Amino acid sequence: MNNPVTAPTPIATTVSAPVPTRVQRLLSLDVVRGITIAFMIMVNNNGGPGSWRFMNHASWNGLTPTDLVFPTFVFVVGVSVVFAFDARLARGATRARLAWHTVQRAVVLFLLGIVVNSFPFFQLQHMRFYGVLQRIAVCYLVVGLFYLWDNRASTKVVALVVALVGYWILVRWVPIPGVGTPGRDVPFMDMTQNLVSWIDRLVFPHHLYLYAPDHNVRDPEGLLSDLPAIGTALLGVLTGLWLRSDKPASFKANGLAVVALSSLALGYFWALWFPLNKNMWTSSFVLVAAGYSLAVLAFAFWAIEVRGWRKGWTWVWLVFGSNAIAAYMFSELLPGVLDNVTVPDGPGRHAALNVVLFAHIFAHIPNPHWAAFAYSVSFTAVCFIPVWILYRKKIFLKV
Repeated sequence: MNNPVTAPTPIATTVSAPVPTRVQRLLSLDVVRGITIAFMIMVNNNGGPGSWRFMNHASWNGLTPTDLVFPTFVFVVGVSVVFAFDARLARGATRARLAWHTVQRAVVLFLLGIVVNSFPFFQLQHMRFYGVLQRIAVCYLVVGLFYLWDNRASTKVVALVVALVGYWILVRWVPIPGVGTPGRDVPFMDMTQNLVSWIDRLVFPHHLYLYAPDHNVRDPEGLLSDLPAIGTALLGVLTGLWLRSDKPASFKANGLAVVALSSLALGYFWALWFPLNKNMWTSSFVLVAAGYSLAVLAFAFWAIEVRGWRKGWTWVWLVFGSNAIAAYMFSELLPGVLDNVTVPDGPGRHAALNVVLFAHIFAHIPNPHWAAFAYSVSFTAVCFIPVWILYRKKIFLKV
């Protein structure tokens, strides 16, 4: 009789569910965002005609430090898309849910931009629909959905080249209806007679930034110039992909510096044929502005992530950067209050609160440049208060 064969005892195995990789937050990126929003508040409230030239935009072609603020913020939005989206995907969010949230956030940003433009009177007859937050909304929507659909760097490079070269071709060689061909029938990049302004006057007549009765002019955040602005955001996405790579931190910092110099060189070279112009957001301007943005980020990344210099100097910028949109909204709505609240200003006289404050405080500074700068710094300090309160209470407003 054969002995029964005993079945082997099954070995218990435990299969662990994959743990999502935690996406590390870049303190240096938050610092750059904070520096950018603080300088944006300063130049938007620069103290008036007495302010230094670098605190004002170039009148048309050319570049000042003020012209770099807005594109730097758009660039940072692109970098942030990579880190924010990867973090949420790692926590289990679906791409469909992220796409829906991206659309919602873009709509809210766009509507907030209209509020900023229209406060406090909201006159529909000439309400401006373009604007800073509106452009950020468009760039965020496009690059956000693009990144969710395809997160490869190669596709972003192709899209960047198409956006910048395509915009150059449109502005340089497409005839302007009723005007003619740029460079032949009208000066190339004429201040009012260009394809960008023509489209804006066609789409939103009497709703532009520069508008006078019976005379539409142009808008610095117009429809067609959203195309190269998206290129700015794409450069931010490419930078985010580089910073999310597994390469050593010091190697990443060096890479940022090299690309910054390359972008500056290419941008200034292109400017020989396509001038630097923030109002039209020219392709050369995209590259030059991105070069300076990369340089600032490279320094912050080297100082904070490589050298570990995290305490002290970063605090103010972290406070601003943690609630950047809230800080911007407050800084844009506050002048509407100061300009429309009247207070006594001598016997039988009343004036706007803003005018009275400047006349009785800052105008006593003998040098008008320093007087304007003191006003600008003081205004920015006032805007720091609400975001500091939010920061202390660990409240971070997300659109």
